[in-house]
Amino acid sequence: MSDYLEPGARVGILGGGQLGRMLAMAAARLGLDAVIFAPEHDSPASRVAAETIVAEYDDLDAVARFAGSVSAVTYEFENVPVATAEAAAAEAPVRPGPKALEVAQDRLVEKTFLNDHAAPTVAFENAESAAEARAAFETLGGPAILKTRRFGYDGKGQAVVRSAEEAGAAFDEIGGHPAILEAFADFRREISIVAARDVEGHVAAYPVSENLHGEGILRECAAPARADAAVVAEAERIAATLLEALDYVGVIAVELFELDDGKLLVNEIAPRVHNTGHWTMDACACSQFEQHIRAVAGWGLGDPAPHSAARMINLIGDEANAWKRWLAHDDAVLHLYGKRGVRPGRKMGHVNILSRLP
Repeated sequence: MSDYLEPGARVGILGGGQLGRMLAMAAARLGLDAVIFAPEHDSPASRVAAETIVAEYDDLDAVARFAGSVSAVTYEFENVPVATAEAAAAEAPVRPGPKALEVAQDRLVEKTFLNDHAAPTVAFENAESAAEARAAFETLGGPAILKTRRFGYDGKGQAVVRSAEEAGAAFDEIGGHPAILEAFADFRREISIVAARDVEGHVAAYPVSENLHGEGILRECAAPARADAAVVAEAERIAATLLEALDYVGVIAVELFELDDGKLLVNEIAPRVHNTGHWTMDACACSQFEQHIRAVAGWGLGDPAPHSAARMINLIGDEANAWKRWLAHDDAVLHLYGKRGVRPGRKMGHVNILSRLP
């Protein structure tokens, strides 16, 4: 099969959430048909796609039929089972490949991989029991943060600990699952970089964004962030190094801690389009979603340079009920995700507020 997809080709997306929705919309604008594979009926992505296949991710026969009906497959979240991606890869190119999932799904594997590829992180220790969690704290000191190695997101599956006893208790409180204890980073701010790599190995990076979190959830990001040239260059180096090491095709996000001396530590990577790249939808000619689809389709990458500065605000829970306010804001662009139910902590949409570049 050619690496290059013709307009009218079908692109499969594993996952039916808001990222899949925005990927499907970007694909449609480029003349490609998105096919969603998700276990949920009436998912946000399914309502803007050409077709939806409803099945569980562990139904590998359904996965194979799905992948056999499209020209390339991608995914919208990093917890797609590796076996699912491998089953799809037997029928069609999967971009990015299963290796990215293997690395990103386990925090211990991820941090080990990062440090092995010149992407430094905080110090960390493995903990597979309460006793090991206590011993890890004795090694690292505190305060520290205990996280489940797999499946945690938006602040879930983690706890701040300030003693060995707290570390042991926290291990039980997060379910007794294999965990990782991470030292605190004394950082001045959190930043991220969204970058892409195509099938020929070309890399394009968007400007760095500065991110503000609350209760473990991204609340806002501002881009381009004001940053020293050396900081930007290091963020771009880290992203390019990881893309190459993973033989990656598509968009990746790298979340970073910037220390007072300008040193960068990688917090985590996301092998997909990312919340901190939503500002590109209105501030760049080629958004992160179009960039990802272009890479998956084997097309050349678009220009990541912004034409405007942007402040992205997540609409969490009932904040989305104020949508009329944002429609009345001259410089704001509203994006709602079509989710049927409003719940506390649920990402319901976002707003991009545009301004002139400094």
